[in-house]
Amino acid sequence: MLDELGLRGKVGCSRVAIDFSSVRPSRRGGLTGPSPTDKAEAGSKHHLLVEAHGLPLTESVTAANVHDTHELFPLVDSVPAVRMPSGQRKRRPGRLHGDKAYASRKSRRGLRLRSIAPRIARPGIESKERLGRYRWVVERTLAWKNQLRRLRVRDERRDDVHFGFLVLGCCVILLRRLCPDIC
Repeated sequence: MLDELGLRGKVGCSRVAIDFSSVRPSRRGGLTGPSPTDKAEAGSKHHLLVEAHGLPLTESVTAANVHDTHELFPLVDSVPAVRMPSGQRKRRPGRLHGDKAYASRKSRRGLRLRSIAPRIARPGIESKERLGRYRWVVERTLAWKNQLRRLRVRDERRDDVHFGFLVLGCCVILLRRLCPDIC
């Protein structure tokens, strides 16, 4: 679906944004852990990497106690090559926008080694309003994802089934952009 959207010129891979959302499980299963923000109750995180228009490029599921920087490089490295209107495939984004959770020297250095310009807010220096001009697309995509009932609360014990529902939810988001009259 990404190739078809790319050929139609609806994929902007020059800049991407990354963020996560926390999901509470109804029962404990794989890839759940104590949430540091929710009284140490079990939970999972959905990590999304979206392009400039808010289309999900890649996604992952981790336990709630895993820090966000651990998923930065696996998500960036798993971005698929998207066919552009010119016929060539674009694999690497030009810039990556992230919040202060991704602010570390290791993250910035790793992105520069991959020829990606990091646009990550630094604690105490840059405000979220300035960088929020580009990060709102990932927040909107996370809201679209949370509209899907199976992804709002985690009901599956097996992590592969839950990840499959996350991938299916991202496919629904792509299908809505590809064929707006169907969904």
